[in-house]
Amino acid sequence: MASARARAGPDEPEAAALARDARRERRRALVLAAPALLLVGAVALLPTGWLFWLSVIEGESFSAAHYLRLIQVESYRRIFWTTFEIAAVVTILAALLGYPLAYWLSRLPERWANVGLVLVLVPFWTSLLVRTYAWLVLLQRRGLVNRALLDLGLIEEPLRLVHNWTGTVIGMLHILLPFLVLPAYASLRAIDPAYLAAAASLGASPVRAFWTVFFPLSLPGLLAGCLLVFVLALGFYVTPAILGGGRVLMVAMKVQENAGLYLDWGAASALAVVLLLATLAMFALLARLVPLERLLVSRS
Repeated sequence: MASARARAGPDEPEAAALARDARRERRRALVLAAPALLLVGAVALLPTGWLFWLSVIEGESFSAAHYLRLIQVESYRRIFWTTFEIAAVVTILAALLGYPLAYWLSRLPERWANVGLVLVLVPFWTSLLVRTYAWLVLLQRRGLVNRALLDLGLIEEPLRLVHNWTGTVIGMLHILLPFLVLPAYASLRAIDPAYLAAAASLGASPVRAFWTVFFPLSLPGLLAGCLLVFVLALGFYVTPAILGGGRVLMVAMKVQENAGLYLDWGAASALAVVLLLATLAMFALLARLVPLERLLVSRS
């Protein structure tokens, strides 16, 4: 500020000098960030722009035929419905299972909480493909799950747990659950226990203190985890392809089929663009409900 005052002339207000300094700092920051911005543009924005271009080209002219096909052909509408339905179910189940786990971890002493977090992260040490095939072994008609249920007398014949909607949801839930537990745990851990003590001192029961004080404070972390799980589920390919057995088609699988099997890059690009726009719409909707800074910054 002293340098700004020294540079300000007798007729120049101090605010103008500060504004000039701020603009100069922004230009310097932009110059420093230019290499990273160019890299992001090269590896992210340019391919995305190329997808948009391919999606509106039919032959050698502009056309909306690929997008009209997504609306007019029932199979495409069914694929989108299946994709969003599975993503929503996986997200809800992840929240129902992951939030209590994150809450329990957040109440443990730090040493034991770290041990629990390591156990949550253990699945990441194994390949996604290996984990998916492990679920295929567990859930097949003669797999360990059906054999255990038969031995216990809980079922009379093996259940169909793979190559269908159920197996796809189970596999995706197992893989995506840590993505909800981690942000929820960070939000829960940052909540000061004194808030619950204050609520109790004012006469609130433990249940009421949780729902009126603790849960609202943890909501940004829970929503961040749900958003992360939902977005990742929308683009899943390997797990639905294996556990769905070709009977459960999601958008990512149709994109691969159009591009790899039929070499129809226009149709594949249109599917990818619509899925991208749907994801951005989810971000925008959530941002209207909860400010993004509350999702990105843990509470203190």
